[in-house]
Amino acid sequence: MGRDYYIFSSGAIRRRENTVYLETSNGERKFFPVENIDSIHLFGEIDLNTKVLNFFAQNNIVLHIYNYYGYYAGSYLPREKNISGEVIVRQVEHYLDGEKRFYLAYSFVESALYHMIRNLKNYDGTEEYQRKIEEELKKARECNTINELMGCEGRARDNYYQSFNVFLKDDFYFEKREKRPPTNPINALISFGNSLVYATCVSEIYRTQLNPAISYLHEVRERRYSLSLDISEIFKPLIVDPIIFKLINNNMIKLTDFEEDVNYCYLKEEGKKKFIQEYDSKIQTTIKHRKLNRNVSYRFLIRLECYKLIKHFLEDELYKPLKAWW
Repeated sequence: MGRDYYIFSSGAIRRRENTVYLETSNGERKFFPVENIDSIHLFGEIDLNTKVLNFFAQNNIVLHIYNYYGYYAGSYLPREKNISGEVIVRQVEHYLDGEKRFYLAYSFVESALYHMIRNLKNYDGTEEYQRKIEEELKKARECNTINELMGCEGRARDNYYQSFNVFLKDDFYFEKREKRPPTNPINALISFGNSLVYATCVSEIYRTQLNPAISYLHEVRERRYSLSLDISEIFKPLIVDPIIFKLINNNMIKLTDFEEDVNYCYLKEEGKKKFIQEYDSKIQTTIKHRKLNRNVSYRFLIRLECYKLIKHFLEDELYKPLKAWW
């Protein structure tokens, strides 16, 4: 698998023969190792033309764009090459069939809550929070609708976030989850990390035969890849949250890495770079896969969830969501 490439500088991306480069405002040129790149993440103000976009399409490079605050704004996906009409039809069938849809929606919630509890087991004093999350998981099994299921997930997540004050440094007190906009450093870190894992899920879904717009836990809507939201539920507590805990408790990120005002809080560029360094290292980290009997990266685990969903849709194998065993 290729790598993710992150660009913070402003300038223009240009093509020269069989490669591309970033030309900054001072005239400096930085060439990309295109043959090793799967996805490019743009955080700076970048100009590019159709010549460059065509080159990215030829090389199957996905482009992710982030706004001024560092949050996901959109993606450029090259023309799909892994198209399967049968898979798309089966995806739609599983969305339209209430029982089949609920099974998948519950699976995503089950995995998310499992990984929340797994995280908290590393910290003393969180036992009561773990118990409350387990209670919501039991209630989720008895739900009849997606809305009821999301209610259980929401209450479990609230308990999970409340536990952060037990083990995070006092400077990073966390009152409640606020997204639009984030109003304190913890919210800013969560939103930034969730944007990254969502974009990674978009990239991995693109490499498969799945349609990114057909989802099960989250409602299908225009102008968003809602299947990425579903799959990212599994990986936010597995990838993003441990990074946040590490950055804060190891003094790797400080309050000076944030820009704060009355109504918002976001990471400064240096803070974003610190987070991305840990994120990139995390998704490249490998574990021994029990079934494949070989080492796979965290990023490839996302691809494997996509493959498992395809097998489920084609009725080759019942989908069982990832539950980290290591």
